[in-house]
Amino acid sequence: MKHTLRYIFSLFLLVSLSVGAQQQDVQLKNADTVVTKFSVTQKEQRYGLRVGIDLHRLSRSFYQDGFKGLELTGDYRLSKKLYAATELGNVTFKIDDDRVNFTTKGTYIKLGFDYNAYENWLDMNNMIYFGFRYGFSTFSQRLNSYTVYQNSDIDANDGPDNYFDDITRYPGQDYKGLSAHWVEFVGGMKAELFSNIFLGFSVRLNGLIVNKKPTGFDNLYVPGFNRTYDGSFGVGFNYSLSYFIPLYKKETIPAEKPKATSGKG
Repeated sequence: MKHTLRYIFSLFLLVSLSVGAQQQDVQLKNADTVVTKFSVTQKEQRYGLRVGIDLHRLSRSFYQDGFKGLELTGDYRLSKKLYAATELGNVTFKIDDDRVNFTTKGTYIKLGFDYNAYENWLDMNNMIYFGFRYGFSTFSQRLNSYTVYQNSDIDANDGPDNYFDDITRYPGQDYKGLSAHWVEFVGGMKAELFSNIFLGFSVRLNGLIVNKKPTGFDNLYVPGFNRTYDGSFGVGFNYSLSYFIPLYKKETIPAEKPKATSGKG
């Protein structure tokens, strides 16, 4: 069920971004028609702060048992193409796997930048970007239970399937004061659906740098980084809904556009 909801949500997001992009293209064509009489015009670009929320973690808190999480996002435009970016979040996640049941609680912050590779026209702030983050998390782990194989007292003549029994233990052990550092390479897009309201999607490739592990256990999940079962590398993504707060404007001169020509002499 949770995977079906995730796919439906992803499809909805992609359709919304496509519709937004088509509307922007229509606006661009209309704008081009207006300014074809001028070869070069000055335009004002908006600079400001964009704040938002990660819809993926918010929705998981409702449809996935044992997960409670919230992530706030933000970016600040430094230049025409460069943005300072950050994410701040909190997660409580109870994971019940085949052999281990544990709960992770913690907070995290990511700092970095995004570079916008999309060429906007007029005063739009749409983005197709790539970027970098440095992430840091402090958290605790609680080992709720684990299952091990143990030699059985049953006679071997009863068959090979009776040699071992599954034994579940419930230590309730807490591991506090844990931390992790990692880097992320980010790629994504943000489209303005309505005035100053943006919908976005990003994919992240993560690499652990520092992982402070507890004695006798492991950090199987790190808030902000996600699962660590595959070693030091991980993958993440988010869907963001954000609001742009314009603070000031800068005048820029766009690239020269060819003058419109007509069939008449």
